[in-house]
Amino acid sequence: MSTPVLTRSAPVVGDGTTARTRAAGRWRRWRVLLAIVVGLVLVALLAALPEPRTSSVRLAPDNPAPDGARAAAQILGRQGVHVHYVRRIADVRAAAHPGTTLLVASDRLLDEDQVDALAATGADLALVDAGWALERLTDQLRALGASASSDVEARDAACDDPDARAAGTITAAGAVEALGPGAVVCFPGSGAVSRSGAYAVVAGSPRIAALSDAAPLENAGLADEGNAALVLRMLGRHRDLVWYVPSVDDTSGASDASTGPSLVDLVPRTVPLVGLALLLVLAVAALWRGRRLGRLVLEPLPVVVRSGEATRGRGRLYRRARAHGHAGAALRAGTATRCAARLGLPRSAEPAAVVAAVARATGREPGTVAHLLYGPPPTDDSALTRLARDLDDLESEVQHP
Repeated sequence: MSTPVLTRSAPVVGDGTTARTRAAGRWRRWRVLLAIVVGLVLVALLAALPEPRTSSVRLAPDNPAPDGARAAAQILGRQGVHVHYVRRIADVRAAAHPGTTLLVASDRLLDEDQVDALAATGADLALVDAGWALERLTDQLRALGASASSDVEARDAACDDPDARAAGTITAAGAVEALGPGAVVCFPGSGAVSRSGAYAVVAGSPRIAALSDAAPLENAGLADEGNAALVLRMLGRHRDLVWYVPSVDDTSGASDASTGPSLVDLVPRTVPLVGLALLLVLAVAALWRGRRLGRLVLEPLPVVVRSGEATRGRGRLYRRARAHGHAGAALRAGTATRCAARLGLPRSAEPAAVVAAVARATGREPGTVAHLLYGPPPTDDSALTRLARDLDDLESEVQHP
């Protein structure tokens, strides 16, 4: 029979457990639940993180697709240009004013009131693939049909405009024709008519710049030739850029509650997922805390219960639950406490001191005493009965040495 090792750092209680083994048992019982809770919290945090806003609208500054224009918008933003993305003419009226640049990027036809609203802003106009608005905004330019120059090709500036000369060469299709002396036309195509090209400028207040094709502005073509240089110089003349891509339901009426975004539109798309994750966490927490009865509360008994009856009642509970270890721990704790008091030891005495004192008083080997008082817990009724008898004999020897 091996002698139990008694240490000060890990005292052994009557049922054979230590603080470390009890903590390990609790960890084994709760680790699955804790892992679930931590996983749900991580999912909720990841779902709540802001995600980059993107769209699939052609030529939109938040569209990362090949036909979008997010690359140009991001470069402009890094150069200090504030991009205001709008899709309604009422928002154009509110954001565009003299000293800003108004980009109209769409081949969608607008009615006369909307075109008049664009001109009334007083902002410098940049028209990309918006030839329908040229003749209604100025008498100096008009868009030519597709037969004039419809193939995307590399074109040289061939003009004195500083923006066009800085770009050098661009890739574009289509053409804009100058109708008066106040217009400068650049980047003529092969076989184009006289005074026509892919880019035209009408100086004045406001300034009007027109690009016949959207290819230089799109993500897919921005890096080709000098497209980026021309686009950034055309759109970055002022600190504020109003980026207007007309929506299908855009009207010339004033903005009101019926045309603005609804409350549902303003709610982030991640809110339902975060709410579901929080509900799961709440359900798990309710199951976790609902199983606990809380700390024991001492209440005065309505009748006096004799100690013998209480002892027998506890013993029946231990027997019904087959809690041989707890019953043995109670017997050992009572024996050790009484023996220590009999031998003049304090209640806070270490197990090693109790074992040494009892061994001296009874003449037994310290290993035998340690095995009786702090050994492994009993596992059946017969072992518990034998332990109770041996403890009674040991206490009798201490009481009557």
